[in-house]
Amino acid sequence: MKNPIESYRNRYQISRLDLADSAETNRLHILVVSPILFVFGLFDLFALVIVRYTSFKEHVVSLVYFGLFTLFGIFFFFYSLKVKNVAREKAYIYKTIPFYILFWLGIMMGVYNFYILGQPFNGVITYCLTGFISLCVFSFSPIWFLLGLVVGMGIMAPGIYKNFGITGLADSILATILMFGLSLYKRRNEKKLILLLKKQKKSLVAKTFGNFTLLYDNSVIKFSRTKSTELLAYLIYKNGSSVKTKELISVLWGDHANSARHGANFRNLIVDIKHSLAELEIQNFFLTEYNNFRINPESIQCDYYDFLNGDSQAINSFAGEFMSQYSWAEDVTGFLEMRAMKK
Repeated sequence: MKNPIESYRNRYQISRLDLADSAETNRLHILVVSPILFVFGLFDLFALVIVRYTSFKEHVVSLVYFGLFTLFGIFFFFYSLKVKNVAREKAYIYKTIPFYILFWLGIMMGVYNFYILGQPFNGVITYCLTGFISLCVFSFSPIWFLLGLVVGMGIMAPGIYKNFGITGLADSILATILMFGLSLYKRRNEKKLILLLKKQKKSLVAKTFGNFTLLYDNSVIKFSRTKSTELLAYLIYKNGSSVKTKELISVLWGDHANSARHGANFRNLIVDIKHSLAELEIQNFFLTEYNNFRINPESIQCDYYDFLNGDSQAINSFAGEFMSQYSWAEDVTGFLEMRAMKK
């Protein structure tokens, strides 16, 4: 039994810290998915009240079911906003919990359609859609994913055989095996990318003590626009947290900067950064999702990150200056000074 377990760990297991960046992607996707679930649940509750207002007792299960979609949708939206800046070592747990709950809710939605609503075909389709959408959108453990698939299929299997025969059951089991296989393939590629980024990390370096400098293979990365460097400096300071366009425009052009006026300039910065990094073949460092921008701290060496992690060499190298050319970094300098004094 040890060999299969050890083989699985070597090929597919990833540490929670290495998954912190994937967790942030999960959080951003939940911010998109949860409002959709809220609207879906609210609409169905409204329709149920209008159509079945004289027979609530007969539809208690449906009311509870759609009520859960509504409550979970709104709760996880605000929950995901709250855990934005959680420590990276805890990020994967806190930011991925909503996915697992919503995944199980989707699986149970398939069961509900199959047995409660008496719509076997819709039940199987919902089950499969839940699995395939999860594969396309989220990062998760294949083992926990398999557990949800097996439970859902186990509950529906007798009904599938009764309604669709042995071929229908075989097709459903094959779809389950396919989804699990794809989850392993996805996790394997995710682990390969993380290993690749660790190699890249040796070449990509950010020096933040004193003036900010970004280097690749010991050469300063040059951008076409001066503020491109400042934008990346601010994102490096944010340590992997997502930052919206409005905040970045405020940082780059002042608190009273007009988003509409500076929007075109900001978009030019994004193009400049992507183009410059692509020319150097720097991967998975500067990330853009849903009008959110961030960097992946696991793909870069940085004295600031080493300082935060308690590295004595980084602490000793701090001489009271942090990204000195940027006014917004002054408050951070004070924080670092106080932290250095406590060491």
